[in-house]
Amino acid sequence: MSSTIKVALAGAGAFGIKHLDGIRNIDGVQVVSLVSRDLDKTREVAAKYGIAHVTTDLAESLALPEVDAVILCTPTQMHAAQAIQCLQAGKHVQVEIPLCDKLADGQKVVDAQQQAGKVAMVGHTRRFNPSHQWVHHKITAGEFHIQQMDVQTYFFRRTNMNALGQPRSWTDHLLWHHAAHTVDLFAWQAGRPIVKANAVQGPIHPQLGIAMDMSIQLKAANGAICTLSLSFNNDGPLGTFFRYIGDTGTYIARYDDLFNGKEEKIDVSQVAVSMNGIELQDREFFAAIREGREPNASVQSVFACYRVLHDLERQLAD
Repeated sequence: MSSTIKVALAGAGAFGIKHLDGIRNIDGVQVVSLVSRDLDKTREVAAKYGIAHVTTDLAESLALPEVDAVILCTPTQMHAAQAIQCLQAGKHVQVEIPLCDKLADGQKVVDAQQQAGKVAMVGHTRRFNPSHQWVHHKITAGEFHIQQMDVQTYFFRRTNMNALGQPRSWTDHLLWHHAAHTVDLFAWQAGRPIVKANAVQGPIHPQLGIAMDMSIQLKAANGAICTLSLSFNNDGPLGTFFRYIGDTGTYIARYDDLFNGKEEKIDVSQVAVSMNGIELQDREFFAAIREGREPNASVQSVFACYRVLHDLERQLAD
């Protein structure tokens, strides 16, 4: 590998663009190939970001000898197979959340990483948002212990739309995608595995074929609990809002912003080199490649989250 890490990015939609914006701020990294299904739109994005190679075929990018690593921002249903494809091609890979939508597929990615010996990371961005990092530092310093997390994940998506309000060709999922953020974050912040999980869901949408509302309860081995409410029906403030209730305070996280229980803003600008969680996630990926180490949010470290999601899915099917 040269001193510059050369990257192929697959998926030129809303999240692909977020990664491209973040990578612009990271020294020693260059996106050299852009992959997406609409060639004209892909060329348009590539021109904006100065990316020389454009294709609709991931295999074509993987065949480029200069490509060291791949970031996958493709539809959920493609994540596991494409991550394995990258690893088997000898490339480091970061796959956007979720790792999989079937536990067996996630296990195959874990196995492929062990065989390839490459860095394989999942985009569990909440581990990197400065707001959640600030709380994590309090926990690891022994200054704060979670009693309860109360989380709301609310969107208005009665049709297949992405984060930019553009039509999607695939269907998003409350459990395997959006719940994955909180299930993983809760276990990471609690510092203990999840030992109990319950879920209920609302009616299945007649066209989309998914539950539009869901409620999940979690309990960690240390007794901390989490209540998670999710909706695609919410026509109001959109996003995910986290309330940490602990023994020494209450903290409210809204993406990269943090407040105390009195709604007084906490300065988290010095937590990391950026306030952008996606950029910090990418920085960890590239640092792990350079240093030859396992990254935070490696496929191994987040896999327990997908076991919980698998168990919840089975519970909801009963």
